[in-house]
Amino acid sequence: MSGLIIKNGIVVTMDRDRRIIENGAVVVENGKIVDVDKTERIMEKYKAEEVIDAKGKVVLPGFICSHTHLYGTVLRGATLNIQPPTDFTQNLQRIWWPVDEALTLEDAYASALAACLDFLRTGTTLFADTYSGPNSIENSLDYIEKAVREVGIRGILAFEATERHSEEEGERGLKENIRFIEKVQRDKEKIVMGMISLHASFTVSNELMMKGKETADKYHVPITIHTSEGLGDVYHNLERYGKRTIERLYDIGFLDKNVVLAHCVNLIDDELKLLKEKDAKVVHNPMSNMLNAVGVAPIVKMLEMGIKIGLGNDGYIFDVFENMRSAFLLHKVHHKDPRVISPMEVLEMATIRGAELYGLEKELGSLEAGKYADIIIVDTRRAPTPINASSVIGHLINTFSGLDVETVIVNGKILMENREIKVLDEEKANEKIRKQMEKLWDKIREIKPQIDVKSL
Repeated sequence: MSGLIIKNGIVVTMDRDRRIIENGAVVVENGKIVDVDKTERIMEKYKAEEVIDAKGKVVLPGFICSHTHLYGTVLRGATLNIQPPTDFTQNLQRIWWPVDEALTLEDAYASALAACLDFLRTGTTLFADTYSGPNSIENSLDYIEKAVREVGIRGILAFEATERHSEEEGERGLKENIRFIEKVQRDKEKIVMGMISLHASFTVSNELMMKGKETADKYHVPITIHTSEGLGDVYHNLERYGKRTIERLYDIGFLDKNVVLAHCVNLIDDELKLLKEKDAKVVHNPMSNMLNAVGVAPIVKMLEMGIKIGLGNDGYIFDVFENMRSAFLLHKVHHKDPRVISPMEVLEMATIRGAELYGLEKELGSLEAGKYADIIIVDTRRAPTPINASSVIGHLINTFSGLDVETVIVNGKILMENREIKVLDEEKANEKIRKQMEKLWDKIREIKPQIDVKSL
């Protein structure tokens, strides 16, 4: 007797063969997938305590957000009394760094709860988050973990270590990551995981970078850093080191297969070759890159070279369908070529490639026997045209939105069913979030720019 069978759906497996099974079924037992096949064969072989009929619906692996900032939710709709930034560096100086300074542990929890609920509602079941709060470093990851576990989706959590103010600040950030990694490595179900995070090469010294890398290697976890998001990063490295960003990371021995580089917008071909040589991974954040006007990452070249790419939101829009559509469209207009980037390549970034970035491809990212049962069901009633094996990928990229996600399952547990969240009282959670955000908004109403960055 199995725990759960999902039957009669259009099953998009994202397995090695990218099988799409019409009238397909998935069997779940003890939090893992036992079998994936045609419904007729599954129902002959298995019985289950619970059966979900997904007739006419799409069944696929939960989406993976490979780079986010959960606390990005705190400024939604905010009006700040500042001179509008003219570039990305001013965006940091006038908005995000002052906000970082204001964050408390309670803000970290409330913003994480809001973001995790957004992810759950729209079908993301795993995310990689980096938190930045120089006045709320110690134990911040515990507060974020609390929110993640309350919602029930998976999270890879880290504190974004930086030496923006001092070397001591960077050490404290690294220690918070180490403490948390040691704590969550006991989580055998991998609901919450840890990693090492560094802010960016223009706020981190070579010494801290290599300490972070050595720590990641010691604990067998990924390490992530923002890379060449804006031109300020490139100019900093050229001025201080006589090298472009990726060249600097390569020369100090930082680049490696467990390194996840967020953005990689302003790279040249020589840098791409270094990424490929070291098998470093990249997270594409198209909507954030457009919002911050930093440029268009050379994703088409990366795909051609076989560089592994995941999809992130950088803390901006938490509906993965919007991020997938943006990745699908942005490069077509940028290259003036409608042929670049297929719907399947985008879907891969949001599923199996995201798992590969964090060394989880044997456990997550596709619907296959032996993997964790992280599954979503998408309602297809809004689709105006037929949905079948040949059209479903196009519909996932071009038709649906997060509002069409009907059911979300993580580790075999149903977290949302028929759009109803099962794991907590959504109304009470939203009330708690808003009360905390009102307090934060009162503090940041008159924020002042921060322009002094420690010389690195």
